[in-house]
Amino acid sequence: PKRAKAISDELLYKEGIYVQPINWPTVPVGTERLRFTPGPFHTDALIFDMVVKLKAAMKKCGGRNAIQSSA
Repeated sequence: PKRAKAISDELLYKEGIYVQPINWPTVPVGTERLRFTPGPFHTDALIFDMVVKLKAAMKKCGGRNAIQSSA
């Protein structure tokens, strides 16, 4: 949960990207994740930029280098 919060904070405070960390009791301990909610005005370019910034935040905060989608 600390890593999910750290990545969320990094994206919000340094990049202006709002992402929700999802922790227990919503998900089991050890399966924490981040929730992204794209909208109709998020272009392909904005999403690509967000992925680049997410990877950098994950590297800085010690997150796994795997990005999975639940969609």
